[in-house]
Amino acid sequence: MAAEWAGMGYLLFTLVFMVCVWSQLPNITDMLVLRGGYVAATLAAWAVYRHYPCKLTLFLRILVQMIFLSWWYPDTYELNRVLPNLDHVFAQWEQTLFGCQPSLLFSQKVPYGWFSELMCLGYVSYFPLMLVVYLYYFLRRYEEFQMAAFVMLGSFFAYYVVFVLLPVTGPQFYYLAVGTEKIAAGIFPNLGDWFLTHSERMAAPGWSDGFCYHLLDITHDAGERPTAAFPSSHVGVTTVLMMLALRTKSWKLTGGMLPFYLLMCLSTVYIYAHYAIDAIAGLITGILIYYVLCALYRAKGNGQKQKMGLR
Repeated sequence: MAAEWAGMGYLLFTLVFMVCVWSQLPNITDMLVLRGGYVAATLAAWAVYRHYPCKLTLFLRILVQMIFLSWWYPDTYELNRVLPNLDHVFAQWEQTLFGCQPSLLFSQKVPYGWFSELMCLGYVSYFPLMLVVYLYYFLRRYEEFQMAAFVMLGSFFAYYVVFVLLPVTGPQFYYLAVGTEKIAAGIFPNLGDWFLTHSERMAAPGWSDGFCYHLLDITHDAGERPTAAFPSSHVGVTTVLMMLALRTKSWKLTGGMLPFYLLMCLSTVYIYAHYAIDAIAGLITGILIYYVLCALYRAKGNGQKQKMGLR
């Protein structure tokens, strides 16, 4: 299926990158095991579907690809940390554009516990929103389910390619490494290969005793790495999800997702996860990626019809 080809394409890209920097990779064995496991799981899900073709086995076939996203994300750090860090460039752009560091000041200007909880809620709604769209297409728009799966997975892989090639960690890692006093003074040193061996991050601001704050902490502890800052895939992928929701013309689905989407766009800056330019870039690229992937899927479908002699 198209979604599986997207995953295999990303796998091939990472293998080529690994060959180019082979001697610099510290965890090469684990990385190869991950890729072997991904191929085995994909082929196993395909084999089950071939023997028992039905909606359930198709659902599980795509679900395998979704589950592996939680492994592919930290893997971008294993790859991009061999490259020089670029946070000093993006922090300087942020300063030039806004005259300050919005991520540093946002939580200081709005220090209220209830607002902190809303921000944390928006951020942790990332995967639940994805699951909602996934299930909606499977249950209510099954004829477009494979298209939706391809667009969702393809958007992740598109961002992961950028993250591998563009090593930007974001404020929560860069600010801690440099020191917030220097950041506030507009000093943005080049850290070089600092994040090759350092992965400490700042604690998120806000009400540390809040329920959503604890959910955010659990999420960060489980998989956060100094990687994937520009553009914000949280904003980008949820923008793709909103476009898919709009496509259904279900105003209940779209209206139910909209508040979480808006909170997501704000929260990425509030909790130090991203620079403001990351969130803006995520919004723009999310829209572009949605239309490009939909066009690719249509082209693939038309190509298959022509091969079969259909019009």
